[in-house]
Amino acid sequence: MSRSKFSADQILLAPLQKRKEQNTLRKLIFSEQLLDFCSNDYLGFARSGKLSIAISKACKKLKEINGSTGSRLLAGNSAFAETLEKNIAKFHNAPSGLIFNSGYDANLGLFSAVGLNGTTIIYDELIHASVHDGIKLSYATSYPFKHNDLEHLEQRLKIAQGTIYVAVKSIYSMDGDYSPLKEISFLCEKYNASLIVDEAHATGITKNNGKGRVQELKLENKVFARVHTFGKGLGCHGAIILGSNLLRIFLINFSRSFIYTTALPIRSLVAIQQSYKLLQENGAEIKQLQKQINTFKKGVSKTAKQFLIVSDSPIQCLVVAGNENVKKLSEILGNKGFDIRSILNPTVSKGKERLRICIHVFNTEKEIKHLCKILNEYFEKKTELR
Repeated sequence: MSRSKFSADQILLAPLQKRKEQNTLRKLIFSEQLLDFCSNDYLGFARSGKLSIAISKACKKLKEINGSTGSRLLAGNSAFAETLEKNIAKFHNAPSGLIFNSGYDANLGLFSAVGLNGTTIIYDELIHASVHDGIKLSYATSYPFKHNDLEHLEQRLKIAQGTIYVAVKSIYSMDGDYSPLKEISFLCEKYNASLIVDEAHATGITKNNGKGRVQELKLENKVFARVHTFGKGLGCHGAIILGSNLLRIFLINFSRSFIYTTALPIRSLVAIQQSYKLLQENGAEIKQLQKQINTFKKGVSKTAKQFLIVSDSPIQCLVVAGNENVKKLSEILGNKGFDIRSILNPTVSKGKERLRICIHVFNTEKEIKHLCKILNEYFEKKTELR
């Protein structure tokens, strides 16, 4: 193979130019002055003054250092971290737990570690990118199944070999719909497969004090592993993998995203601890969130509902086919004071581009109704022009 005539920077230009031509080039933006209808801060914990004060008070009682100084296997472990893991596991009715630096790290580390030779991983086609990346780093054979399609899942289970894992999300981040966990767990039992559930978007919002869909459906003993993240409903950062004591020991030994990274600092661990305490005091907030979701769903007109993906979660998506079209709608809403982001292809499949609206407890009824009015007018006009 001959050497390239181009510099490294020149080589990078071609894929970026292609993105520009396809109108899919990503950019970092921030919008402090707009109404938040895009973040995953469903309960408002990330902006909670009460939580901020609680974290500061708790930190003052500890010997706080700026960083953890190493990985958990070196200098970065602490009695606080291990106690926190035990308390979170108890809250979620699990034998054990292991904290990771993010939900991405947790899924990457879990699937790359358990995907040994002779293993098959069957995953919902809409599973998060972090699961895809974890599977790519594993030795497992893998198959997708059509989204929430039990019949197709069973077809996959029938041909699977060796140790079998089935990977799903309890609430899907780009559709906002729920996984049929009871039915999936039944199929896993039938075919001797182990179920892994990513609870990222269910943590904090379910009616059982935010414990997640697995506990809401009383499926704790039917699930091999659960991933709960802290950067969404809990308003802080990090994640935990819940499962057996054996799984915890295995991940400590074989999960590379755990082994080879500097541990979370004590302040981050305190934030997680205090977020869980606040969560247990916020049953009224979860009820209020559901009320706000219902206000939005009722406010969307019959015409606009034709474009709405059915969901009872805070994630409400309106399909607007075409990157350019959905970006224009996001811009219209931005000019009206609403921070709502467009989700483009290739993040979602072509023709399924969408406006992803996130409802929060801090969004007022007036704001939600105003948003619905703008959307209704847009989709009424769009339908007339067909």
